[in-house]
Amino acid sequence: MENIVISIGGSVILSKDIDVQYYKKFAKLIEKFSKDYKIYIIVGGGKPARKYIQLGRKLGLNEKTLDDFGIIITRINAKLLTNIINTSNTKIPTTTNKAIKMRNKIIIMGGTTPGHSTDYVGSELASKTKSEKFIIATNVDGVYDKDPNKNNDAKQIKEITPEKLIKKYGISWKSAGSNVVIDGPALKEIQNNEILTYVLNGKKLAELEKVLQDKKFNGTVIKK
Repeated sequence: MENIVISIGGSVILSKDIDVQYYKKFAKLIEKFSKDYKIYIIVGGGKPARKYIQLGRKLGLNEKTLDDFGIIITRINAKLLTNIINTSNTKIPTTTNKAIKMRNKIIIMGGTTPGHSTDYVGSELASKTKSEKFIIATNVDGVYDKDPNKNNDAKQIKEITPEKLIKKYGISWKSAGSNVVIDGPALKEIQNNEILTYVLNGKKLAELEKVLQDKKFNGTVIKK
């Protein structure tokens, strides 16, 4: 059975414009495709994680502690999804190796260790499981030449190489709570292991379904 990894941002599942029906539709969609694939879902921390990190930074706490705050929140978010998707795991794995050993067809987890975002966790899982697809479900319609939330003239990039993204953003982890489409360590993992990556708006489940069906979608493909 082939594997698919989905990294979904906390900014998606905890968005103000997401309602109960979204969660039900998301669960139904994932369960539908779990008949054909083993699906790994990594959940980000979103706004709650950033609030704790911002407070901790003002209090002078170190970056490792701030990262730990974020990781704890991601695991709480993952626990929310495991209770919505009944066929998934109930215990949240703390490492990608533990996730891989689980027998459920749908595995949900959060962050692992300080020094990177959940997108890196997703890229690591995609590499270790030799996944057919690595999907990054964020709160914008793919990768843009500039932040579309701040620039009305931002242009969507339909296809790009990891090398070009690394040249622009680098491969380092900036700081806990960084709000970027794809973090540096994840880009490096995508490049090193030639992971076929799709970036789309996770709020638009129709676009996620199109990618799972190998159909044309509104978003960005990252490949060599």
